[in-house]
Parts: sequence; structure tokens; C-alpha cells
Amino acid sequence: MTREKKPSAIDKSRLPSRHVTVGPERAPHRAFLYAMGLSGEDIARPLVGVATTWNEAAPCNIALSRQAQATKKGVAGAGGTPREFTTITVTDGIAMGHAGMKSSLVSREIIADSVELVMRGHCYDALVGLAGCDKSLPGLMMAMLRLNVPSVFLYGGTILPGRFQGKDVTIVDVFEAVGAHSIGRMSDDELSELECIACPSSGSCGGQFTANTMACVSEALGLALPGSAGAPAPYDSRDAFAEESGRAVMELLRRNIRPRDIVTLKAIENAATVVAASGGSTNGGLHLPAIANEAGIDFDLHAFGRIAQRTPYIADLKPAGRYVMKDLYDIGGVPVLMKALLDGGYLHGDALTVSGKTIAENLRDVVVPKGQDVVRPTSSPLSRTGGLVVLTGNLAPEGAIVKVAQMKNLRFTGPARCFDCEEDAFAAVEKREYREGDVIVIRYEGPKGGPGMREMLSTTAALYGQGVGEKVALLTDGRFSGGTHGFSIGHVGPEAAIGGPIGLLRDGDTITIDVVAGTLDVALSEAELAERRRAWKPRLHDFQSGALWRYAQTVGPAEKGAVTHPGARAETHVFADI
Repeated sequence: MTREKKPSAIDKSRLPSRHVTVGPERAPHRAFLYAMGLSGEDIARPLVGVATTWNEAAPCNIALSRQAQATKKGVAGAGGTPREFTTITVTDGIAMGHAGMKSSLVSREIIADSVELVMRGHCYDALVGLAGCDKSLPGLMMAMLRLNVPSVFLYGGTILPGRFQGKDVTIVDVFEAVGAHSIGRMSDDELSELECIACPSSGSCGGQFTANTMACVSEALGLALPGSAGAPAPYDSRDAFAEESGRAVMELLRRNIRPRDIVTLKAIENAATVVAASGGSTNGGLHLPAIANEAGIDFDLHAFGRIAQRTPYIADLKPAGRYVMKDLYDIGGVPVLMKALLDGGYLHGDALTVSGKTIAENLRDVVVPKGQDVVRPTSSPLSRTGGLVVLTGNLAPEGAIVKVAQMKNLRFTGPARCFDCEEDAFAAVEKREYREGDVIVIRYEGPKGGPGMREMLSTTAALYGQGVGEKVALLTDGRFSGGTHGFSIGHVGPEAAIGGPIGLLRDGDTITIDVVAGTLDVALSEAELAERRRAWKPRLHDFQSGALWRYAQTVGPAEKGAVTHPGARAETHVFADI
């Protein structure tokens, strides 16, 4: 029997933790560490932050504490001293459809900020971040790039699908069932049965909604180990990935490979390609520019749109398709999707990853299985271009985004039906106070105007449940859920709160959405728009203090990722080099 090789010691003379562990002047700092049971040997090792978004708010996060323990085991076994801490999450499924959703996007920034502050305050040398719900994934990845210490990201895993009337279901089916129930197409008993079985385990929402989209992004960016995004949250195999992530971050520390060595423009383009090819969430067009900002990379909504335009749509995933994340896992996970894209010439194979290898090296032995139709070859796609389209025009000079995966009708013209908040729009939809062919406009829900740029899944899902999902269009300066599909155009910029054209619309104005041409226009002359703009007055929102007020003072446009600080372009130093 051979004895396992002991990891080589790491010189701390240039690591951040030297500021709290080395020298006689740090005796008080070490006293706190001894108080928690650490030994002198533990203190002499690199200190590795293990950050999770564990909480009891939703199933998305409930399994993260368990996985954190396995991560810590990996760190310790590879010569580091893990220090676990947690940060917040706001879970969209529970925040949806009321004022709580204003907190969702704001939480992305607070997650990034809070992780940054804990890492800075305690001088940790490396980071493993575990996340479950939508905004927590980009929030942790943003923190990794901002700090630029060696880092590995780990997704907490997808939920298992529910089973209702012989079909796999997800939480979006429950949201759509509310609409069906409102017009008598579903009984009280059926709705009750569905809500009780739609979410049968821990894990994040099962379709290619925002959480699973950003989980795929974590592998495509190279910040997560290959294959780590796929296994459902309840599976014990997730713990093996967690332990391996702990070992991997120590190897990155030894080799001084940092997040900004990995997340280059090529990596961002790879991630956008995977989002488009999988019919992923429109929120990818918001989060990738925010991640790029942390690395000082120029990448906005329009760059995202150009990549989607040239990327084939090949993964048949919900909400537009038939399958859930577990089905993708069953055929080999995200590496299979990436291998299909690499084989078709759509990925930068030379991009580095946290495995220490390139994308091409990671995927060398991956085979796209035959006899399955979850992921198609790029030569036989579901559609020639990606499942997302960025629109511009006189109604959206800064752009807007729509998910078009598996939509048949790609052009829509109709009269505006304007609402100044989501609640009023949802109430009208519940009462069916609209006509087929209307363009329902929900404004003053942008990053500043909401504030917080709410998602509108309750409204869009209700329309699908009422059977008019593609017979009515929605337009908002807010966002739509990753579970939304159909003519739902979000991120319209400039937003209404700063005088954008969406705030100048009146009931009856004719709006044309042309997905093929990539345009979003209102049939008004520049002179008419200018006259309305002169008459327009800014509005006060209801949040004149607290976190939402502060967010509204600093947040930028959706086009650039709705970020709240200048990013790496303005840096004078990087935490990793203190």
C-alpha cells in the first residue's frame, strides 16, 4: 500500500494571508484563529474562502451547505486551510410577481460586494464559490474576477423534474397553470396537485432558465470544472465535484493561475455561444456584460446579440423545448453541448480553464452520443441562429432582447397597451382586459426606475396559461425570467425612468417587432417623439431610502449589464496583489 503524497508547501510571502498570519505583530490575529481550533500548521497554510449562498429560502440553495463540507475537505487535503462563509440570495421563484422581485437583481451586486468584503477583510488567498439560484451564480463569478485570486466556481445542481399527468414538469408549469386556472382550464384540485409535485427535490429550477443557463456559462467560461454543472443537487456525485473543486483551487494557487487569466474575451464569447445554442435565458445578455466588466473586457448586449445571430440553436431544452437539465446530464452534461459546438467550429478551443487545460483539451475524449435528441449536431440544428435575438430601433436605441427559441412567427405588429408597473399589467391579464394582437407595455421597471429591473414571469406565464402566449406581445424596460418564452421583449433601453422612448408611448401607438430584421420600432416620427419628450416628467419611485434607493443612484444601463461600478478599467490595484 502506497502512502498518499503530501502536498508541497506554498510560500505565503506574496499571498494576502501574510497580512493576518505572519510576524509577531499579527499575534492578535492568530489568537482569533487559534480560538476556532486551528493549529499553527493550519495558520501557516494558505487561507481559502469557501463561500456559499446557502439558506432556507428555497430548494435552489438548501444543498449548498452539504457540498461546502466536501469542498473544504478537498482544500484541506491539498494543503490549504478552508474558511467557510455564507452570503445572501434572493430566490426568484418566491420573489416573483410582487415587489419582492425588485430585490432580485440588486442581490447580484450585494453578493459580489459581500464576498469581496469578506475576502478583503480577512485576507484570504483563494476562493471556491458555490451558488444555486439565478443571481447568485453571476454574483459569485463577478467577485472572483474582481478579487482575481485563484478561484473555482461550483453550481449547486439542478432540481429533479416533477411528474404531472404523464409529463415532466417544472416550476414554470405552475406559473402557467395560474393563467389556465384563471380562465377555468384547470380546476382547483389540479392546480393543488401540480404545485405539490412540481418541485420534488433540492436544486435550482429544472429547465434552461437563468440558473441552469449560468451554470452552463460557468463551464464555458472555464471557471468551473468540466462536467460539474450537470448533476442534480440530490446526487452524491455533486460532493465528488465539490471535493475536486477544493483540490483544483489549491493547484491554481500553486501555479498562480487567476480568474482573469481564464476569463478573456474568447471565454466570454464561448459563454455567449453556449447560452445561444441552448436557448438560454435572456438574462445571459445582462450577466455576461457584468462579468466582463469585472475583468475590464468590452462586451455589451450588442456583442452578445452578434454571437447569438451566428450561433445555431442545438439544445432542445425547456422552456421552448422538451427537455430539462437532468436530461442533458443523462447524456453527458454540458461537455456534450460544448463538444458539439467545438466540433462545429463555434468555440475557441484554446481558452484556458480551471482544470489547467484548455477547452479543447478538456473535451478531447468527449463524444456526442448517438440515439438522443437533447443535443443536435451543429449541421442539423433546431434553427440556424441562436435562441436569443437583440433588437434595436427608435423604441430601443440602446437595444432590447427576446428569446425566440422554437417560435414560429417572427414578426408582430400591434397597438400599445401601456402600464406603468407590473401589478397593473398582471391585474389586467387576470381579468383578460386585453385583445389578441395587443403589445402590452410594462414600463418604469428598469434598473433605476423599478428600481431593480423586475422579472415578469407571472404576467407572461399567465398569458401562456390563457392560451395567448404568441397572440399577445409584451415589452418592458424590466426583465423576463429565463422561464419566459414567446413575444416577450425585455431590457428595452434607455429605460422609461430616464426619459427613454418606452416612457413616451401612449395607448394605441403602433409597435412593430421584427425578429428577422432585428428591429423594434414605434410608428412615430422623430418630431412627435421629441414633442412628447418635452412634455415628459420624471417620476418618483416608492424607494427613497435603503438598499434599493442606493442601487438606483449607482446602477448603469441594461445594455452594459446594469452594473454599479466602473470595473477593472478603473482599478489602480488588484486585491490578489496586496
